[in-house]
Amino acid sequence: MSVPVSAPASSSTTVLPTAEQEVWRYSRIGELDMAAFTPAVVRSTVTGADTLAPADSKLVDELVASMTPHDVFDELNAEFNGTVAISVPAGKVLREPIVVTHNITGDGVALYPRLLIHGGADSEFTVVERFESSDDTYALVVPRLVVHASQAARVSYLGVNLLGPRVWQLAHQQATGERDSTTLLATVALGGDYARVRTDARVVGQGATTKQIALYYADGTQMHDFRTLQDHIAPRTNSDLLFKGAVQDSAKSVYTGLIRIREEAKGSVAFQTNRNLTLSAGAWAESVPNLDIKTNDVKCSHASSVGPIDEEQRFYLESRGIPPEVAQRLVVLGFFDDVLAMLPVGDMRGDLRRRVERKLVGGAP
Repeated sequence: MSVPVSAPASSSTTVLPTAEQEVWRYSRIGELDMAAFTPAVVRSTVTGADTLAPADSKLVDELVASMTPHDVFDELNAEFNGTVAISVPAGKVLREPIVVTHNITGDGVALYPRLLIHGGADSEFTVVERFESSDDTYALVVPRLVVHASQAARVSYLGVNLLGPRVWQLAHQQATGERDSTTLLATVALGGDYARVRTDARVVGQGATTKQIALYYADGTQMHDFRTLQDHIAPRTNSDLLFKGAVQDSAKSVYTGLIRIREEAKGSVAFQTNRNLTLSAGAWAESVPNLDIKTNDVKCSHASSVGPIDEEQRFYLESRGIPPEVAQRLVVLGFFDDVLAMLPVGDMRGDLRRRVERKLVGGAP
């Protein structure tokens, strides 16, 4: 399942993008010093895939070829990656999730994990990808994800960021849904120093559906950065997005999203919602939803908000004897409840909710 990279070379001469580019606007990319990191071998563990045969090499090549490079980080991942490939055959239903865990260790290392997921026709399964490190790990993680759902496949993915406060993450995800398929791309982002996830979700077959959900929480000097694309290529396709985040102390978050309805995608339906809570005077959140519609006979909407918690909700709780700090915690947890309820792995929700609670009181996730 896991293929380690060969002896990597230095990336100290890499030319980086800048915040003047629209897709990197508001980012902290100018702070990244690539000379401080040396590419290293990626070692990942996989559980829950014992019943699956190794992915066919031709299929792996096709999934890799489907990746659309956007920047130098895609090129670096292609050069130094450690690949995990998961292929679920047609008609197979997995009741338990496949869990891929990347334990990030080392000092001054750059790691380039790549996860390839293929769902055969009418298959159904969930893959969880976890990124974990200790608080003293100093590293750069540049993951790449490719998801392909064949006709009528139901593929769910959950990425969980539990990285330490000295780790940067620069992720890029690409998903493609064929006719009548359903893809769910979920993210829970609690860790890292600067953590960025770019997600391109394409529905290329008639009747395909794609969903994106995210829960993110930043404190201290953290920053979470999300860029999303809901790309409708075939007619009568559907997409839905719900991202919810909270920032406190001097933390920041950025969300920019685009719904693109192409000329051939008549009868498509797309929704995009981003909500943000600012819990401290020094916290900052940016939300920029966008539409690009090239045909009629479609139904689309987008919404975003940035602001403090609802004072009426907090007052209601305090009026019943609940201390102010507890009232705020309850309001924030309630704010995240609908996203938690949509996560594809039910038995993880309690653990993730407790991790959010720890963040609310200043602890590590």
